[in-house]
Amino acid sequence: MTTTFDADTAVAPAGAPGVYDATISPRWAVPRGPNGGYIAALMLRALTDAVGDPDRAPRSLTLHYLRPPVPGEPAEVHVTVERAGRTLTSLSARMVQGGRPMVLALAAFASDFPTAADYAQPAPDVGPPPSDLHVVPEAPGVPEIALRTALQPLFGAMAGPGGLSMAAGGEEALVGGWLRLAEPRVADAAALAFYCDAWLPAPFALLKAPAPAPTIDLTIHFRQRLPLASMSATDPVLARFTSTTSAGGFFEEDGTIWAPDGTLLAQSRQLALLFPGS
Repeated sequence: MTTTFDADTAVAPAGAPGVYDATISPRWAVPRGPNGGYIAALMLRALTDAVGDPDRAPRSLTLHYLRPPVPGEPAEVHVTVERAGRTLTSLSARMVQGGRPMVLALAAFASDFPTAADYAQPAPDVGPPPSDLHVVPEAPGVPEIALRTALQPLFGAMAGPGGLSMAAGGEEALVGGWLRLAEPRVADAAALAFYCDAWLPAPFALLKAPAPAPTIDLTIHFRQRLPLASMSATDPVLARFTSTTSAGGFFEEDGTIWAPDGTLLAQSRQLALLFPGS
């Protein structure tokens, strides 16, 4: 059965080489436009199709958000293979809507390489995921994207009594916990791209009221071939997001996502704006 996420991130060849048709779904929108992780997943689908080689897995994806695409409207993704070597393919892509560029992307897909060393910092010791994750119920004023994830907060002030809140007034810009799509679905590269921007921004743990935080750029490093054979469609990932500095209206956010067994799946960094709340 096709999930809402699959349907809303689908792309189709438009006829011209490297051009894909898409529709920007309103189901993944925040007040200032579509969620950046949702757009990343949609762009990744077009890039993956353009590579056309299952042996070459996505390794890196960087997106610059020029302006928010209009939800509910069609768009095109124009993909260019910049270089296809023996083991690595480098691509660029741009999302165009109404004749205007909306998003720019660079990506690298590659086969596995031999390594001189294998090492990894361990995942946080938080125990196994809970049997039930929290799903936000539909209610007036709740944005539809909030209904699309199931989660259990673990990190930061927002994981205190009462669970996830829009703002916490804590002392550390730290958020995260167990996370998956509300409709069970395997955690492939497209899902991980979404997860890297799916939690409330890390600075929200410091604030006492929500504030607009649009993403300027987002980089995702995929650290495994996805999906992992050990993960089922109902397994969540463990996501942790931190920020060290907000200055001049900009903040950075670093994200790390693990499988339930501690395997590192993806790392992310984004630069975003932090506007005063209205």
